[in-house]
Amino acid sequence: MLNVLIVDDEAPARKRLQKILTPHLASGRVHLVGEAGDGVEALDLLKTQPVDVVFLDIRMPELDGFDVVERTAPTNRPVIIFTTAYDEYALRAFEANAVDYLLKPIKKERLEEAIARAERVRKSPETRQINEERLNKLLDWIDARSEAEATPPAAPSESHLEQISVPYRDRILIVPTTDLITAEINEGITRLFVLSHDDDHPRHRLRQHVVGYTLDQLEQNLNPSHFMRVHRAAIVQLSHIREMIPWFSGRYKLVLTGDHEVIASRERSKLLKERLML
Repeated sequence: MLNVLIVDDEAPARKRLQKILTPHLASGRVHLVGEAGDGVEALDLLKTQPVDVVFLDIRMPELDGFDVVERTAPTNRPVIIFTTAYDEYALRAFEANAVDYLLKPIKKERLEEAIARAERVRKSPETRQINEERLNKLLDWIDARSEAEATPPAAPSESHLEQISVPYRDRILIVPTTDLITAEINEGITRLFVLSHDDDHPRHRLRQHVVGYTLDQLEQNLNPSHFMRVHRAAIVQLSHIREMIPWFSGRYKLVLTGDHEVIASRERSKLLKERLML
């Protein structure tokens, strides 16, 4: 029996997938351990539930499907079956790296094939290893394409930001850049993670703010001596890196102040090691 997790930010899509899984649930072939409406919730469930297979949507807010895979250690990674509406970029990525996916609306026949394949992967260590290598190649392919298609960085500003204005409830906060832990972007939305100075909570706590700046704009105006773009979707403040954990394919997982985690891409992990003289 396969323990299954459904991850999709659209409730109707989760409901439909659960419906077409009904025969497999009834026969005991699969067991639904839970559903997640976003990538953050998915990662939390993966830490607490025994999951064999994840039906993973690509386009989700905050953390997309690729981010979820990237943040899951290969040693504990379940079988990933991506689900997506027609997305030319994602389909090219899957086909270029022979990674399994289901195109929405999901057909029963394709679902049956995907479950059978997941069963084979779970039973065979060799097949599982091949599957992991394909997923790692997929992430490398995405990183490489992102680097190749990225706009060349503009020349750094002669003066650097010392404060950033961020919306908060019914006001605007002025945040010193020394409190900026990381800036991250997903689905075109930029989020800043900043230290929250709360006397009632002596431990480091982070507050999240959605802002209108792009990462390119921030990269241009933040002090490059203090900040570094470690991923296509993340800038971190170097002084807030607390740990660097070897990940996979030459990547590092960065544990930042407040226990916030960011995965550095393979190429930028090399640059980061040089910057930190490791």
